Amino acid sequence: MALDLPLTDTAAMLRDALQRYLADNSRPGWQGLAQDLGLMGVGIPEESGGTGGGAIERAVVAEALGPAMAGSDWLSHHLAASALARLAPGHALLPSLADGSARIALALDPALVAGGAKADWLLVLDGRGARLVAADEAERRVRAMFDGTETADLTIPATAGENLSGDAAEITTWARRAWLTARCAECAGLMARMLDDTAQYLNSREQFGQPIARFQVLRHRMADMHMALLKAGALIERAVLAEGTPGWDHAVSAAVVETTDAVRIVGEGAVQLHGGMGVTEELDLGGMFKRGLVIASTFGPRTAHLARHAATLG
Repeated sequence: MALDLPLTDTAAMLRDALQRYLADNSRPGWQGLAQDLGLMGVGIPEESGGTGGGAIERAVVAEALGPAMAGSDWLSHHLAASALARLAPGHALLPSLADGSARIALALDPALVAGGAKADWLLVLDGRGARLVAADEAERRVRAMFDGTETADLTIPATAGENLSGDAAEITTWARRAWLTARCAECAGLMARMLDDTAQYLNSREQFGQPIARFQVLRHRMADMHMALLKAGALIERAVLAEGTPGWDHAVSAAVVETTDAVRIVGEGAVQLHGGMGVTEELDLGGMFKRGLVIASTFGPRTAHLARHAATLG
C-alpha cells in the first residue's frame, strides 16, 4: 500500500480483506464488493445496518480499489450514503444501501455523475439544499469516459425527490473535500501498482546478458517516479487525517496539486519504460494510466487549488 495511515481496527480488517479478495478477483463487480466484502456499509452507522468508519477507512478502500478500476462507483455510493446518514439519521433507505441491494450516487454536479449510470437513487447536494431523488425521476444520459468507465449526465426536475433537513451547505462542503481526498487515495493505489508492474518488467527483461533494471539511467527514472509517489502520498495522508479540522481545505488542495503531477510522472514513466508494450491491451498498465488521468481531470482548475494553497500560507 502506498499510504501509511494510522489504521483503526476496522480499517486494518478492511485492508487485509481487500488484499486477499483482490488477489483472486482483479476486476470485482458490484455484487462481489457488496456481498463478499460488505463495502457498501462503510460509512453507514451500525444501527442502520452499516459498519461505520470514516476518513481512514474511506482512504484504505479507495486506494485498494484503484488498480482494480472499481473505485469510482463505490466512492459515489459511499459518500452519498454517508451524507444521507448525516442528513437523515435512521432513514428507511439506509439498510438497503448498506447491503448493496440499492445503489445511490452522489450528485454534486448533474454533469458527469460518477455511479449515476446504474444508480437507483441520487443524493443531490448543491449547498442550498439536499434532496433524495429516485433515479427514474431524472433524465439520464450515460457517457463512456476515456478510461472505459461510465458516468451519467442528469437532468433532475426541481420538484423531484424528498427534501432532507440538516445543514446542506456543511454536508456539501464535506462531500466535496472527501471526494477529492478519496480520489487522490485512489490515484495513490494506481501509481503504486504501476510502479510495481514496471519494476517487475525491468527485472524480467534482459539486454546484454543482464536485467535492464540494472541500467543506471532506468534506475534514475524509477527513482524519480518513486519520489513523485512518495511526495503525493505524504500530502494525501495529511489530507485524510485533516478531515474536519480548520486546515482540511488547504490540505486537500495541496494533495490534489501534488497528485496531479505525480500521476503524469509515474504514468508516463511506466508506459515509456515498458516500451511498445505499455500501450497495448495486453497489459493493464495503459488502462491504469488512463484512469489516473481521468481522475485528475475531475479535480477542478489547478489555479484554484494553487490559489487556495497560497492564501492559506499567506
